[in-house]
Amino acid sequence: MNETMNTVNYYEIGTPDPEAARAFYGEVFGWSFGPAGPAGYSMVNDTGGGLWDTSGIGSGTWAVFYVEVADIETSIASALSHGAGTVLPLVDNGVILFAHLTDPAGNRFGLWQRKTDA
Repeated sequence: MNETMNTVNYYEIGTPDPEAARAFYGEVFGWSFGPAGPAGYSMVNDTGGGLWDTSGIGSGTWAVFYVEVADIETSIASALSHGAGTVLPLVDNGVILFAHLTDPAGNRFGLWQRKTDA
């Protein structure tokens, strides 16, 4: 198994006020933010994480960690069978596959899988 599998290696902040988040995290931690793409998503510290403007998708707020997995469908099924809930169903953005789930206590987390060239 690849050593990056089943490890937390990405984070994301969702907010309907990305300018306030940029100001807060930039000032507190010195983070840098790339330009927002068409979906309102910008990278944090090049590739360390992301900042998502959620005003176009219901204005949710979250700070979530992502676990990279080898088989996202199997990992989602396993999590659900152990009491997880679905917040954001499986998404294929063309580059990766990802989903947001909650653990049985209600804590939000993400799963992601790199897409391979077919």
